[in-house]
Amino acid sequence: MYVNDKNSNSDLTARIIPCLDVAYGRVVKGTNFKQLIDMGDPVELAKMYEQQGADELVFLDIKASVDGQQSALDMVYQVATHLSIPFAVGGGIKTLDDVHKFFHAGADKVTLNTMAVEKPELINQISKQYGSQSIVVAVDVNLEADGELAIYTHGGSKRVPIAYQQWIDEVVDRGTGEILLTAMHKDGTGSGFDTDLLAQFGADFPVQVIASGGAKGPQDFLDAIHAGADAVLAAGLFHRGEYTVGQIKAFLINNNIKIRNT
Repeated sequence: MYVNDKNSNSDLTARIIPCLDVAYGRVVKGTNFKQLIDMGDPVELAKMYEQQGADELVFLDIKASVDGQQSALDMVYQVATHLSIPFAVGGGIKTLDDVHKFFHAGADKVTLNTMAVEKPELINQISKQYGSQSIVVAVDVNLEADGELAIYTHGGSKRVPIAYQQWIDEVVDRGTGEILLTAMHKDGTGSGFDTDLLAQFGADFPVQVIASGGAKGPQDFLDAIHAGADAVLAAGLFHRGEYTVGQIKAFLINNNIKIRNT
């Protein structure tokens, strides 16, 4: 559902979404999902990104499914108290009751990755109970040495035996509102988003696609949107202070991208 397609009649605009990977209550960033470095407090970073003009935020508890931790509902409460823009949260969500707790704590959307694969009917349940706009399915895909696209779960640590395109089709059929597509082979490398992967979706794809993995600068965001991304997500270049959300948006506006002006 390419929002910037010249033939689209959609009033939607492209979105810029900082991602905050959380481990043990702190925001972290790594390369190819490894070598994690502490980047700061999630609530303080959330407030800063809202001030910079972020359209939404995504919080992912990347250790929840690995360590069996209880998801940090207190963090969600704190973020919701200080934030007025929408935010999604994921990690450790196993049941519809977990989803309810997150929404009750103040989250606007939930993100499923590991549990979407292990319990795909949960996608249907959330979509039916809360609407498709409330659910984002995160798809972590890696370009393997043999050229195959492989799906991973558990914070990028476990390859699962499901074909990439089959999984994309299935999550759409089950009712997800958005797909958060992370190219693991690009994550943290600063080599740009996987535009070839994004281009496969096309303007008539029925749900919005969020590009993730590989951002180094404003041109990468522009390339991702031109390739077909409806929203672009990044972490490291924002956390390190290399660019603000406002600077990215100004560049996109100067390049004729429809986007909410800050």
